[in-house]
Amino acid sequence: MQGPREVLTPDSLALLQAVARSGSFAAAARELGLVPSAITYRIRQVEDALDVLLFDRSSRSARLTEAGAELLREGGRLLLEIDAVANRVRRVATGWESGLTVAVDTVISSSTVLELAEAFFASAPNTRLRLREESLSGTLEALTSGQADLALGVSLDTGSSPGIQTSLLGDVSFVYAVAPHHPLAAVQGPLPDELLQKHRAIAVADSVQHGEALTRGLLAGQDVMTVGTMRAKLDAQLRGLGGGFVPEPMARPYVETGRLVVKEMLRVASRHVRLSYAWRGNPAPGRALQWWLRRLESAATRRALLQQHARA
Repeated sequence: MQGPREVLTPDSLALLQAVARSGSFAAAARELGLVPSAITYRIRQVEDALDVLLFDRSSRSARLTEAGAELLREGGRLLLEIDAVANRVRRVATGWESGLTVAVDTVISSSTVLELAEAFFASAPNTRLRLREESLSGTLEALTSGQADLALGVSLDTGSSPGIQTSLLGDVSFVYAVAPHHPLAAVQGPLPDELLQKHRAIAVADSVQHGEALTRGLLAGQDVMTVGTMRAKLDAQLRGLGGGFVPEPMARPYVETGRLVVKEMLRVASRHVRLSYAWRGNPAPGRALQWWLRRLESAATRRALLQQHARA
């Protein structure tokens, strides 16, 4: 007797679907261009291999048993997966990756990334795209650990990381900002460290999973509220929960409407961060990664990623 692996083929699963859909062996035979005895024989083979009854034969119609209904559900899932595997193999044969993961630092314009994703799907509708939200050194780690194929907003030197290539994205200015009702908003002149230390700082948590987390702009002994993204940091500062450095393009619309007040630091005249994008170049990039790299060659695209933040 044949075992489950021999009889549970795509053809036999499609046959079960036809019988369940048509409601009888005879109707399924007509639909498939077979004689009813061939349908009965093949269904019996599956039942014998599984040692279950798949159809209730007590009436003229073929009604699924509970075991049959379960096999039909799982069989349908398996058939879909087989089709999906075939599609992925065809995509690989054409040079398009089956999936692409992009690690995006939270200082990057999410609306611009989504615009790029929309354009990408127009060229590669069958490539699965995953966007990972990362912060600080976690953005680079996602790439070096193999969890991402492309990283946007890398602020660290990639050093001698094997197989990693980088290119300049641009410079971002950061400003220290507080809500107008925050105590520091009314202070005249540059803020000294001893005054800042008395007030809560809002910080973005480093998303790095291994190694030492990176912190910026914090003073020893200062109370800190930590959030997950730069967007959350900005929201916290708008509520007056604390102060901190935020990208000037992200803060600009709130400064213009008076919802944020920019303060000068006595210790730091200005703060600029140079950002890059990085990708895994070994093995050679597939067509999906090449599409993103070509878009990033555009100065307008790079500028939008750093400047065009949607206002909440």
